[in-house]
Amino acid sequence: MKKLWGGRFSGGTAVSSEEFLASIGCDSALVEYDIRGSLAHARMLGASGIISVDDAERLQEGLRAVQRKIASGNSSFTAADEDVHMWVERLLSEEIGPVAGKLHTARSRNDQVAVDTHLYARDMVLLLGERAIALINALVERADAFPDVLLPGYTHLQRAQPILWSHHLLAYGWMFQRDCERLQRCYISSNRNPLGSGALAGTTFPIDRAMVSEELGFDGLYENSIDAVSDRDYQLDILTACATIMMHLSRLSEELVLWTSHEFGFVRLSDGFCTGSSIMPQKRNPDCAELIRGKCGRVYGSLISLLTTMKGLPLAYNKDLQEDKEGLFDAIKTTERCLGIMGEMIAEMVPQHHAMSKAMESGFLNATELADFLAARGVPFREAHHIVGALVLRCEEQGKRLEDLSDAELLEASPLLTSEARSCLSYTRAVERRTSRGGTAPSAVAQQRLILGERLSEVVEWFGKRRNTSNQ
Repeated sequence: MKKLWGGRFSGGTAVSSEEFLASIGCDSALVEYDIRGSLAHARMLGASGIISVDDAERLQEGLRAVQRKIASGNSSFTAADEDVHMWVERLLSEEIGPVAGKLHTARSRNDQVAVDTHLYARDMVLLLGERAIALINALVERADAFPDVLLPGYTHLQRAQPILWSHHLLAYGWMFQRDCERLQRCYISSNRNPLGSGALAGTTFPIDRAMVSEELGFDGLYENSIDAVSDRDYQLDILTACATIMMHLSRLSEELVLWTSHEFGFVRLSDGFCTGSSIMPQKRNPDCAELIRGKCGRVYGSLISLLTTMKGLPLAYNKDLQEDKEGLFDAIKTTERCLGIMGEMIAEMVPQHHAMSKAMESGFLNATELADFLAARGVPFREAHHIVGALVLRCEEQGKRLEDLSDAELLEASPLLTSEARSCLSYTRAVERRTSRGGTAPSAVAQQRLILGERLSEVVEWFGKRRNTSNQ
């Protein structure tokens, strides 16, 4: 096929150069969106009188034929096609002849690839949102299934205070809830129409950009043609959201790796998400969690790569921008798969009550309760902290727990530590007393569970409406 831009050149493109410059191996993934954008553009050209209605209809019929051919697998591309746009145009020429050349009226590959990528990004944001929602639901279901299980809470990876396991799981639920909110913003930034901006300066033809925007389901359009073809902020928004999701997944994966170790033994993952060793028969490795943790850096790399590409680019379009897609596609695919695997893994995860209870018996997780008991009776908290700290030191030296101390030993530390103080040393009681909003008491966790459910319902409704719009 003759190059679209070949009139300026007397010689052919070097084979090595053609292969190096071609993006078809990557952007062929946009073919569905390229055809959708072209169908809308063809209808607009006919409706605006820029080409005849007959030619517009022929273009649309030809594009649908190309769509069917590609969907059936009866077409392939080569490096000579250069990019997805020229691949589609070649196939269209084979279907309807020279009239195919009229499709490129009033547009450039610059605004064409921009609209393709916006349509793709919009759909992928919805897919990521659906996966994140499924993971939140899995976390909530596990929290609901085991509402009374106590877990040692940690700070600095040192045992700190007793908490509900459901409270810990819902902490991740809120993280992924915020990720959904970030994805909503990504959808908004992606849902703008760049088509009609031309190469950078707009066009002399009387195009109707609003018509194309409405047909493709865009909420609005770019008001500056230079910005339209050079903007990759919406991709950076998506990559940032993916990087944050992966960070959250990595943190959860790290805890699963720790929790499934013999040193912790707090949870058991199903066999479907663990592997064995080629040499050690006893091994049961949490490989899915480890690989999710490992893939986090890969997504970070895609974000840094695009930021680096963009930092020195003058306006408007530059060939450097061809590098935007591989990282974007890979980051989205990686994040989507990791969300899916994590959701399945969490859905089958089972807490190991005995191991959690045993872990709470050491580490003085009830020390804060004793300090609070004193503070509630008028002792300045810093003084109460010192009194209980001295008791902890004494217990360490004697190999005791706080609950092992006699009434006399408690009274020796402070006359306020009467037998009534002993009730504070119960781990269950310690959890029940944390009733502040957002706390770990069963009543507080039930409240946050309701709030999270309400927020999640709003997110589900929001993504559902956009999915219906996108599928029209």
